[in-house]
Amino acid sequence: MIKRNLMDKLVAWKGKRSRKPLILRGVRQCGKTWLLQEFGRLHFENVAYFNIERSERAQAVFKGDLDPKRILMELGALGNVRIEPQKTLIIFDEIQQSSRALNSLKYFCEEMPEYAIVAAGSLLGVILSRPDGFPVGKVSFLDLFPCTFMEYLTRVNEQLAEYCSKIDKAEPVSDAITSELEKHFRNYLVIGGMPDAIETFIETNDMQAVGEKQDDILSSYELDFSKHAPTVEIPRLFLLWKSIPLQLARENAKFIYGEVKSGSRARDLEDSLRWLIDAGLINKVSRIEQPHIPLAAYEDRKSFKLYVGDTGLLCRKAEVSVSDVLLNPNIFGEFKGRLVENYVQQQLMAMGHKSLFYWTSGNTAEIDFVIKHENMVLPVEVKSGTNVRSRSLKVYREKYKPELALRFSLQNLRREDGLLNVPLYLIEHYQRFI
Repeated sequence: MIKRNLMDKLVAWKGKRSRKPLILRGVRQCGKTWLLQEFGRLHFENVAYFNIERSERAQAVFKGDLDPKRILMELGALGNVRIEPQKTLIIFDEIQQSSRALNSLKYFCEEMPEYAIVAAGSLLGVILSRPDGFPVGKVSFLDLFPCTFMEYLTRVNEQLAEYCSKIDKAEPVSDAITSELEKHFRNYLVIGGMPDAIETFIETNDMQAVGEKQDDILSSYELDFSKHAPTVEIPRLFLLWKSIPLQLARENAKFIYGEVKSGSRARDLEDSLRWLIDAGLINKVSRIEQPHIPLAAYEDRKSFKLYVGDTGLLCRKAEVSVSDVLLNPNIFGEFKGRLVENYVQQQLMAMGHKSLFYWTSGNTAEIDFVIKHENMVLPVEVKSGTNVRSRSLKVYREKYKPELALRFSLQNLRREDGLLNVPLYLIEHYQRFI
């Protein structure tokens, strides 16, 4: 199965002296349940797993008082499992189905911190964003995203991934290696980072089967609209979700409310937009007027772009030609260029860049992403091929004179004149080259 980078953070959480119950957030079907069960298998003597959605008896345990001792005693009897401090990992899956189960974590934190408790669930971002959501300060949070390219590469070619992890200088990589990496990169654009899609590809080597799996995932997302969203928002959610590829296909990709539905304004769609963001289905990248720290202080909240949480799902949703991505030397036209931007934001967010921005100077220049690295603000230009000429980056560098600029493209790894060019398939290692 796929080795997930977040495992190290779970192990670190286990070793904390002042450990709180942990909530693992992430979009539906990104691998939360498997990761927690694997964590328990590898690092605890036993696992007590309870699916709150599927088990009415598990839900019933939380309908009484929220005394942690009673809850653990009844759950142990229900699951026929011995629950011991430090030795047992207790997993509450699909915890969003019970607000009382969520609230019980507060009392586990205060009264029984010696027990290792983790919770996961779909749409937790939506649930926790509500005014009556979980009380702050009594839990820890971790976010799981779809598999990154390197996690995918580790699954399909572990030796090649290990080779990449040992590159420690911004110097060109051999052509034999880069051609192999580009092949896997093209595959990843189509497959994306959903574990089921990746495993389907490994088992079948059939992109049609991958597409059918992606259709299932997309259908489950739309089912969530009808099942969990406020009734008044459901039609708007469908319209907004459907519009994302069309918005990205526009020349500058800036989100326009009127293109979701003629005459729509921000106040008509802002609740639906927030719902999709909190659910992890889309990510918002706002424009900044000036690239200074803190970046959020310079945010233009009226100007933003929306990206889909997984590039493979975007590819499927937009009906991008698989053969074009895999075989065409000049694969990146206008929309496929946006597909690569979507890929970049997906990798950056998984690396911990939770707030991404872009910069424009009127209608004359645009920098795809602006990120903070330590005490530096770095402009990030995304080029989807090997043609890397850019007037926008030149304008930005002349105006703000950054210590370093980043370019993610298909050109080889190199650094010169304050510009670090990182191949798209090595994005996760860019910090090492700085």
